[in-house]
Amino acid sequence: MSAISVVSLFNLTSPRDLPISSPLAATKTVSCQFGKKTSQSTDPVCHPVSHIPLKPLKLFPNIPKLLPHSCKHLTSPLKTLKLLLHKERIPLYPRSPEKCPLHTAKLFPPSLPKSLPSPPPPQTTSPKLLSPVSTSPLSRVFLPPLPKTLPSPPEAAASRRPGLLPPPPLPDTTGPLFEHQPFIVSWNIPDMVCKRYNISLDTSPFKGVATPAKVPGQFLSLFYTDRLGLYPHVDLMRKKQLNGGIPQRGNLRASMNKARADVNYYIPSKTSRGLAVIDWEEWRPLWDRNWGTKRIYQTLSVAHLMQTNRSLTLQQATKKAKYQFQVAAKSFMSGKLAIGRAMRPNYLWGFYLFPNCYNYGWERPSYTGRCSKEVRRQNDELLWLWESSTALYPSIYLQVGLADNPKAALMVRNRIQEALRVSALPKRSVTVPVFAYMRPVFVDHNRRFLSQGDLVNTIGESAALGGSGTVVWGASADYDNQTSCAALSSYLSSTLNPYITNVTTAAQLCSNFLCRGNGRCVRKNYNSNHYLHLNPENFRILHVQKRYLVLGRPTLTDLKALSRRFTCQCYKGLSCSPRTDKELDKALMFSVKQGLSQKFNALNKAMVDDTLQASITKDHVKNNLKV
Repeated sequence: MSAISVVSLFNLTSPRDLPISSPLAATKTVSCQFGKKTSQSTDPVCHPVSHIPLKPLKLFPNIPKLLPHSCKHLTSPLKTLKLLLHKERIPLYPRSPEKCPLHTAKLFPPSLPKSLPSPPPPQTTSPKLLSPVSTSPLSRVFLPPLPKTLPSPPEAAASRRPGLLPPPPLPDTTGPLFEHQPFIVSWNIPDMVCKRYNISLDTSPFKGVATPAKVPGQFLSLFYTDRLGLYPHVDLMRKKQLNGGIPQRGNLRASMNKARADVNYYIPSKTSRGLAVIDWEEWRPLWDRNWGTKRIYQTLSVAHLMQTNRSLTLQQATKKAKYQFQVAAKSFMSGKLAIGRAMRPNYLWGFYLFPNCYNYGWERPSYTGRCSKEVRRQNDELLWLWESSTALYPSIYLQVGLADNPKAALMVRNRIQEALRVSALPKRSVTVPVFAYMRPVFVDHNRRFLSQGDLVNTIGESAALGGSGTVVWGASADYDNQTSCAALSSYLSSTLNPYITNVTTAAQLCSNFLCRGNGRCVRKNYNSNHYLHLNPENFRILHVQKRYLVLGRPTLTDLKALSRRFTCQCYKGLSCSPRTDKELDKALMFSVKQGLSQKFNALNKAMVDDTLQASITKDHVKNNLKV
């Protein structure tokens, strides 16, 4: 679980500073950048368990087709910092595409301009900064400097017109699971096959490493259909009704008793903290959302009612069956959450895929990604679910049609924003955290990894909007042989891990400087193209002894840019009003005076430590740090 050590060339303006990574050995540069998002399948049930869309099955031929079809400055940038190891200067990014394996090489043209037109011409020169513009062609992720102004949608400009009222203050939110880490990325990928082939997977930047397998005591407990109580559903493949088939026929009391035993087994510790995700996807609690293959639950519900009351007309039976189904569905879902909250209150409980935005149709030229009014209205009907949940787990999986596609940002952006909206619906003192599920591969092409641009449009969007984190999930079929495991290992070191290090550190920096360490940064305009990324002119990311080390500190210009683009959402009971430019200047000055020399001294000591002499000699580290 370890993770990113930040050598505070930027001090966190807080007495609780990040630790410095101990002895630097075999130091190497982490290069390569970001990418985009993932979405779900056409049937809106894209899911932790890699489903193949099922063809409609005629399950129960004796049941008539009763229902019609019904249908989301201080100073000196770090380029002056020379860290000489093995007589080489360590850059933030590779100088040639060949140094980026897998799909990432194409993202690095020979060079990029320091100022970024939108969209940039294809023959521009090497990336300078970590703040991509999602409107540019995402086969190449261009990263303009933080001080530059990024293009924004029309509503962003409108919000700055004189006379318009500022947006209302954000409600307080639940504090982070890990202190001073407002945004985390958790690992939830099976690794048994990779271990069998002795292929190591570097999960050091992740906070919370778990597997979807039936392993108790994990940071993330994933409850599939057979792991939490007696879940009534239809097995379409086997054409069987399990535990009553429909919630009206399920044994709620027996299900709750088994659920208590399941919680005790999978989360044995009563004091540990983590994420608890219930993955029930066979039916949806709102009647009208059970379309496609899920229509069987409507059909079975009406048939069940008409068998018990033959005097009802079809219209009467349908209306009554809808009511009974939704009441029973609510009892099962809210009941499981209540048991989880009562038994393991330190875990964050919620259902995977909730809320959903159903914002498909990205192939249309006019696609905006916005959730429809009808979808938002239906999500409002699920107020009982948001009141019962202590975290929300929407899905931002991508299909290959959204690879290197600006529409991926729109799709993910609006799904996260909808989750943040419904998290504020219950009448309570704080909003619950949002952890978006993403996959490192495409839903419909599980041998192709997300590009750097795809990561920006998934993880980057989640962080910039004010999400608490993302969960990187994988199916067993994604990594089932030596080749796929080797590819995953390479992808982690070349692409995913450096980006996670970047965005989580940038989120922490913004929180500490702008929000006084008492809240997380949130885009002022949710539909803008502003991201939480480190400025590569001032920072370096190193891979040191199986850890990621960030060297650098922001300039006042960087902090002012954050202030223009982001506001603060406070943690419960804390004050986090955004610092003014003068306050940012003072905070930066204070951080340098209080922490900079100490951190440099510690770093120098580590680098000349006896443990490093085998690989780094005194000649190699002469003047290794200069500011």
